[in-house]
Amino acid sequence: QLQLQESGGGSVQAGGSLRLSCAVSGYTGTNYYIGWFRQGPGKEREGIGRIHMGSGLTYYVDSVKGRLTISRDNAKKTVYLEMDKLKPEDTAMYYCAGTRPGLADYYAGSLVPANQYNYWGQGTQVTVSS
Repeated sequence: QLQLQESGGGSVQAGGSLRLSCAVSGYTGTNYYIGWFRQGPGKEREGIGRIHMGSGLTYYVDSVKGRLTISRDNAKKTVYLEMDKLKPEDTAMYYCAGTRPGLADYYAGSLVPANQYNYWGQGTQVTVSS
C-alpha cells in the first residue's frame, strides 16, 4: 500500500506562487496515479489534477489549467504541484491521493474518479490573501 505525505503549504498573497510536495512510500513500481484534491472553507472536496507515475501524463480541470502544474520525480518518489498566479479562491486544504498500485494509465484525457483513490495524505493548508 501507499503512504503519502504533503508539504509546502503556507500563506501567500494573491498573484504569488507555491510548490506543494507529495512524498510517496510503500510501493516501488510506477503503475499508479497520484491525484491532487482541495477542499476550501464551506466547499466540497474537488479534484484538480492528476499524474500517472509511469507515463508522466497529466490532466487538469479547467479552473486551474495554465496556473497549476503537476510533475513527478520517480527517483525521489515525490510528486509536485506548482501553483502560480494564486487567487484567494485557491485557499483550501490540499491533499494528494494515490490509486492502488498496478493501475496502468487507463484514464487518458480525464480525471481519475475519486473513488479510485485508496490512499490519502493528511493535507497541507494553502491560504491566499488579497
